[in-house]
Amino acid sequence: HQLRGCKLTQRRSDLRENSPSKCGNSCDTRSHNTPSLKQYCNNTVIPTLCCLTLTLFGYVSNEKSLNFKCMVFYVFSLVKKYAQERIAPFVSKMDESSHMDDDVIQSLFEQGLMGIEIDPEFGGTGSTFFSSILVIEELAKVDPSVAVLCDIQNTLINTLFSKLGTAEQKDKYLSHLSTDMVGSFCLSEAESGSDAFALKTRAEKHGDHYVINGSKLWISNAEHAGVFLVMANVDPSAGYRGITCFIVDKDTEGLEICKKENKLGLRASSTCPLNFDNVKVPEKNILGEIGHGYKYAIGMLNEGRIGIAAQMLGLAQGCFDHTIPYTRQRVQFGKRIFDFQGMQHQIAHVATQIEAARLLTYNAARLKEAGRPFIKEACMAKYFAAEVATLTTSKCIEWMGGVGFTKDYPIEKYYRDCKIGTIYEGTTNIQLSTMAKFIDKEYDY
Repeated sequence: HQLRGCKLTQRRSDLRENSPSKCGNSCDTRSHNTPSLKQYCNNTVIPTLCCLTLTLFGYVSNEKSLNFKCMVFYVFSLVKKYAQERIAPFVSKMDESSHMDDDVIQSLFEQGLMGIEIDPEFGGTGSTFFSSILVIEELAKVDPSVAVLCDIQNTLINTLFSKLGTAEQKDKYLSHLSTDMVGSFCLSEAESGSDAFALKTRAEKHGDHYVINGSKLWISNAEHAGVFLVMANVDPSAGYRGITCFIVDKDTEGLEICKKENKLGLRASSTCPLNFDNVKVPEKNILGEIGHGYKYAIGMLNEGRIGIAAQMLGLAQGCFDHTIPYTRQRVQFGKRIFDFQGMQHQIAHVATQIEAARLLTYNAARLKEAGRPFIKEACMAKYFAAEVATLTTSKCIEWMGGVGFTKDYPIEKYYRDCKIGTIYEGTTNIQLSTMAKFIDKEYDY
């Protein structure tokens, strides 16, 4: 009611008039011209979503605050509209086939969602980390597998290139990463999961190039990636101080992308082992400094945990949003099952947990964006959001009864998809141990 007369109202009206149901044509969701985040950010006076951080935490209180909120909610509507039109129709098929639809991937690029923080100079959207978190959350409401693809691209790959890349590396890769190339982050190995110090992949220097030998496991986006950021040790005697980040193109001789894992959840998101057999990489393909790869990896994973929290938050909210309408329509013993007090208490509890996870996630993103310490808060957000997603999806199946256990509804898929949240980018126990270390230091006086 406060938005009367603002540009958002007119834009929403325009969106309704141009929606598939109003256009008068039998629209193909693959080709419908959904407004993109890139177009929005490049054509308005507020180019980023960082204002949401300010309004959420009370840092904007002047008369411009309302305009900021208008802009933010408009961008939210763009991503939601896109996800419903271009992703939702293909979620079930992608899950069953265990394959991400190529048109869905292409549409992510078209919408500017694969280069959210990349400078417009390189074809990116030119927005913020907080924007990435909000987009990941919104995508996960519809399909967590798509959110994973977007998350890795924005919070790991693009960030590493933007922070560490030489001018030549940025020119070569950033423009493609924002428009047509998927990237993949290669750290985990058979003996090096939570224990990154145990990394075995080696890179030996031969003149002006390095030769990489070893293998990687659990590599997300591998099936679609055009470039891989590979952590390999150039000096095993130096331990983790020898770990270095290498840029390896997909078509490099000796790089083998092995059979995709047959997973419980996130089935449309490709996860593959990689083998490196005398992979020759030019010295100019070192990203950052020699021996600093471990530091880079941990730094990115700390940021990435906020992305995982956003995934789990969106997943939980999406599952909840699919379930509550059913509880309001299903009648037993003469009344809606929503009206039973036992149900109401459970629903209220889960809704509160989701909101708490949202605030933890947004707070961690806010701190990171402000350049303040955020590692403990990122661990808290990732840990808690994963636990909330597990609780929410389990309860939603119970509330829906037998139909929740079938594939007629997406609830069972959310249930399968959420389990990885307590495992990847740092298990629950790793998060708790890290938090405890920070808490211990806080009382060291």
